[in-house]
Amino acid sequence: MAKSDQIISLVKAGAIGDKVQFKRVVEFLIADERQKKHHIIANRLEQELIKLNTSNSVINSPTAKDSQISSLIDEVSPKLKLSDLVLSESIKAPLKELVEEQSRVDLLRSYSLEPRSRILLIGPPGNGKTSLAEALAESMMVPLLIVRYEGIIGSYLGETASRLKKVIDFASTRRCVLLFDEFETLGKERGDTHETGEIKRVVSSLLMQIDSLPSYVIVMAATNHGELLDRAVWRRFQLRLEIPKPTRAQIVFWFETFEKKHNISLDYAYETLAKKLYGSNFSEIEEFGKVILRKFVLNQPSSKMRTIISSTLKTWSERTLTSKQQV
Repeated sequence: MAKSDQIISLVKAGAIGDKVQFKRVVEFLIADERQKKHHIIANRLEQELIKLNTSNSVINSPTAKDSQISSLIDEVSPKLKLSDLVLSESIKAPLKELVEEQSRVDLLRSYSLEPRSRILLIGPPGNGKTSLAEALAESMMVPLLIVRYEGIIGSYLGETASRLKKVIDFASTRRCVLLFDEFETLGKERGDTHETGEIKRVVSSLLMQIDSLPSYVIVMAATNHGELLDRAVWRRFQLRLEIPKPTRAQIVFWFETFEKKHNISLDYAYETLAKKLYGSNFSEIEEFGKVILRKFVLNQPSSKMRTIISSTLKTWSERTLTSKQQV
């Protein structure tokens, strides 16, 4: 959304007395001016907003609108960095390009271009799609908003689409990363004969609302089942990234990093660990690391990491075999 649109939104909020929306738009303008290094006008806007806050407590008090939003999204202050993740260059490179586009938006707009802001993450569970969204938000220094489906999906006609609109309207007032995890829940193929007309209307509404979002809102959709998504959904996303299970080389790198991070010696060949755990997802590998670390701490001062890893690997292989048999 252009700055002119924000000014119009500001006037509308003032005209109808929507103090919460008014405050959000002013906060966006302050952030926008600071990014452009226009610190004097940003400071003046901030001072006026402080005056408004102190002169009228209604702005800072909880409202029905705010309580509704809190049931629809979780707002996260990101701490995870892109450098903390084990990513292939095919994933890292386009994400860095997107961050640069967002940080140099004025240059792009001088050539009538907009930065990319729509990312679709596809891949099996447990390989860091949600972590990737948090790390991207951290690199852009913006909050991560995670859509809560238990609050979004309603049983009455039009209820889901109405709640989605509230989420989109809220996100559009700020720079943020808006994450739709398990996106197939909302973005199902409209040609599916097993789906109701209501779901098809939700998909159509969602696509229109995504199109309406300004480019400073990064929409990330994550799915384990790309084949279930509506074909029109795919066209909305400029970046489509496959997030596969880790390779042996990535598992080796993970254990090297793990060893340095905790200042311990695994006393075990990385390649052997990678071979034993190959086929696991990142979430499972991280859990394995936590298990051996707990055992190491609890058995001090006589901890023998090689023995701990060997026994844990045996348990791990038995657990994996059991889970495969259940499937």
